[in-house]
Amino acid sequence: MPQYPNRQFLEFEQPIKELYEQIEITKKLAEKSPKIDYSRNILQLEESIVDKRKEITEHLTPWQRVQLSRHPDRPYLFKYIEKMMTNFIELHGDRNFADDKAMVGGFAELDGETVMVLGQQKGINTKMRQQRNFGMAKPEGYRKALRLMKLAEKFNKPIITFIDTPGAYPGLEGEERGQGEAIARNIFEMIRLKVPVICIIIGEGASGGALGIGVGDKVLMMENTWYTVISPEGCSSILWRSVDKRETAAEQLRLTSLDMKGFGLVDEIVQEPIGGAHWDYTEAAAMLKSVIVSTLAELKKIDPETRINTRIEKFGAMGFWEDIPAAEMMDV
Repeated sequence: MPQYPNRQFLEFEQPIKELYEQIEITKKLAEKSPKIDYSRNILQLEESIVDKRKEITEHLTPWQRVQLSRHPDRPYLFKYIEKMMTNFIELHGDRNFADDKAMVGGFAELDGETVMVLGQQKGINTKMRQQRNFGMAKPEGYRKALRLMKLAEKFNKPIITFIDTPGAYPGLEGEERGQGEAIARNIFEMIRLKVPVICIIIGEGASGGALGIGVGDKVLMMENTWYTVISPEGCSSILWRSVDKRETAAEQLRLTSLDMKGFGLVDEIVQEPIGGAHWDYTEAAAMLKSVIVSTLAELKKIDPETRINTRIEKFGAMGFWEDIPAAEMMDV
């Protein structure tokens, strides 16, 4: 169990923080009174923390799940690579403009099998977040991703993408270098890749920034993540001219993993440790790895042409619409 001093707590996690503080007080009492055994009290408090984590997780609102997806202690791409894979070799550059550090990619071994790993990395401190541009990739990032996906296809290696971004970089230079075209090109090319492609939303999955590496045979979504066209704050700003309605926006956007599974936009929800992935990196990675390995084994049994056709049909059927007869259209 992570120690209290190294943890950060969200507002709705405060009851857990209070239990940790009680543990710290009890430990200090034990130091002052070595003849009194406080071990049972500490054990009971630790059990209470687990129970409280479970209780909180079972009653999360959509906005609270958004907050969990952004938790400062939540594992990012490099942590999953470290816990699940070996011999990771990062590859750089789009061979056109620059190396975008918000988009990471390279070969790694997953249970002895070579795979291409791609994903956004947000950074673990202020300096790294600035360097990684908070996980918001520019056009060169998506072009690098496409270059590496084509490289994986050339050597017949499966592709695994990890999505965690508040969106593609919205700045002027991104538009000047063709942000929209880069993302559209990735979507077009990914749907035709001959190798198995697994996409996993491990944090935030916002807009085209997520879709740029989000087209695959299977799209997985971790339990406490979100996936939609715009962030709750962005939606609130547009509809209500203020971010104060972000909780309402989160509910109306239907952005949680359960919503996405119900809409058929993701194939499977990957469970997280009690309270969220930030409580136990090793367990979170093990749970995700188990699903990736079994999913990859299933996809490898299917021939490339069938996989491509299934992929096209799957994404082509997404969404809801209603056909209006021509006669009714004339009446309108």
